[in-house]
Amino acid sequence: MPTLPSRSPVTEVPALRSADALQHFSRLLEVETDCWDVHASLESGGFVLLDVRSPEHFRRGHVRGAVNLPHARISARALEQHPPGTLFVVYCDGPHCNGADRAAIRLASLDRPVKKMIGGVTGWIDEGFPLVEGP
Repeated sequence: MPTLPSRSPVTEVPALRSADALQHFSRLLEVETDCWDVHASLESGGFVLLDVRSPEHFRRGHVRGAVNLPHARISARALEQHPPGTLFVVYCDGPHCNGADRAAIRLASLDRPVKKMIGGVTGWIDEGFPLVEGP
C-alpha cells in the first residue's frame, strides 16, 4: 500500500506555480539588492547609497561612500542635487529595523527610483565588509 506524504508546515500550503514564482522573485529583485551586490558595485556607481539612520548611528559606522539622510528628512528639497532618474539604494540597521522601508516609501512617493539593501548594516558586517567611522 502506498504511503501518503506526511503533512508539515512546509508542505501544508502548496508552492506557487513555477510561472508565478518566477514573477514573484523577479519582482523582488526590482525593489531589493543585497550587501554583496552593493559592495561589488560601489566603484562602478550608477546609484546613490543612502544610510537612512540617525547621524549618531552613521558616525559610529557606515558603508564607505554612503550619504546620511535619515528617512524622516527625505524630501524633494533634500534630493534637489540628484537628477530625477537617480537610483537610490537605502539601508538602515538591519532586518530588525524598518527605516529602509520608510525611506523607500518616501523616495517612491517622490517618484524616485529606489531599492533596499536587504540586511542593512547587520548584513554588511555578516558578509565581512568593513564600516567606516565619522562623517
